[in-house]
Amino acid sequence: MEHNPYAQDFESLPQTLPVFPLSNALLLPMGHLPLNIFEPRYKQMVEEAIAGNRLIGMIQPQDPSAEIPALLKTGCAGKIIEFSETPDGRYLIKLCGVYRFHIVQELAAPKLYRIVQPDWSTFQNDINAFTCLNLNRDTLHTTLKAYFEKHEMNCDWAAIEGVPDGKLITCLSMVCPFNPAEKQALLEAPCCKTRAEMFMTLLELAVHERPLKSCH
Repeated sequence: MEHNPYAQDFESLPQTLPVFPLSNALLLPMGHLPLNIFEPRYKQMVEEAIAGNRLIGMIQPQDPSAEIPALLKTGCAGKIIEFSETPDGRYLIKLCGVYRFHIVQELAAPKLYRIVQPDWSTFQNDINAFTCLNLNRDTLHTTLKAYFEKHEMNCDWAAIEGVPDGKLITCLSMVCPFNPAEKQALLEAPCCKTRAEMFMTLLELAVHERPLKSCH
């Protein structure tokens, strides 16, 4: 079992959380997500997060085309672990996923960005991940190779072989170009083993051109 070094104690998690609605983006506990921040509202969010607990909630909107889209129920909070500013005023940050959350309600706040009241209670175990999920590496390699060839993606196969199961599934789940519903299903998987099984199913469906229907 692996412990997330960036995650704070569960009891000290905040009662409010700024959120970044971003369609087709997936952050999982212990996963790393780089972001290029240029919109004024999200620059304000990053600045205030840096000055505070460094937590930002990544969540998908229900309808990305809406001016103020409703949000899906479940997201993942990430801690800013890297931060730099470019000469043209953008922020380049990297989040490490810490805990998932359900939205209790969105809060009215005098900010450019959106803030929610999170419910963390379901996800207390997100601080830990199983490093060995008993993956069949031969099956994974074969299916993943077919998937990457289909999507014209490159892969360092030697590097993959040395990565523990849990970290590998987290990384692959985040980088593979699944559709938003599939990514949300991976996020909401109750445990690492379920997520690994779901990931393998999604790979096989994609390779055989049978896309998963929306789960929302």
